[in-house]
Amino acid sequence: MGQQAELEWRDGGVPVSTRFDDPYYSLEDGLAETAHVFLGGNDLPERFADGFHIAELGFGTGLNLIATLKLWRETGQRGQLRFTTFEAFPMTPADMRAAHTAFPEIADLSAEILDQMADNATDFALPDLQFEMVPGDARETLPNWHGTADAWFLDGFSPAKNPQMWGPELMAAVGAHTAPGGSAATYTAAGHVRRALEDAGFAVERRPGFGRKRHMTVARMPE
Repeated sequence: MGQQAELEWRDGGVPVSTRFDDPYYSLEDGLAETAHVFLGGNDLPERFADGFHIAELGFGTGLNLIATLKLWRETGQRGQLRFTTFEAFPMTPADMRAAHTAFPEIADLSAEILDQMADNATDFALPDLQFEMVPGDARETLPNWHGTADAWFLDGFSPAKNPQMWGPELMAAVGAHTAPGGSAATYTAAGHVRRALEDAGFAVERRPGFGRKRHMTVARMPE
């Protein structure tokens, strides 16, 4: 699993990375942020289909995975969702469980997923989910990945505090591993991130952000 996350708990139980001095999810509502930015930003559930492949930079607490699988099930999808996540500093399952207690509406699904991740397992399969975590620095692991994503969740820590997750080389690797017509979404609207995505081949636009964030970024790869 490599190096593990270093965190502390603030503001009534929000996990904060001490390595990057940034919270793992919105202090306002982490699940609502996921729904607005990553699900809505990638036009989900409308694009769901059997074998739909989501890739993610920054697994964090696993909230994005759980929210996505919850939406998959609630909308009656058939077949299997594929979810690949790249994470340099994974949380322990115990810390993820603690983070999820703030969201009682996902308690059952959290338990189901985290039971599969016991003993720090990095891949598992359910009837409706194929999951893989690729540990290590995404700048090294993503260029060597053989997969292609239909949608990307770009969820590294803030570009100001974790710039290596938003550099042009990594965004180029994201573009190179995106299917024609595929998409990407992120909470940040930083100009250098938008330009890097454009240089990677995406058509990029700003949309209204979540909560106190005025804007977010969505991107679509031409067909």
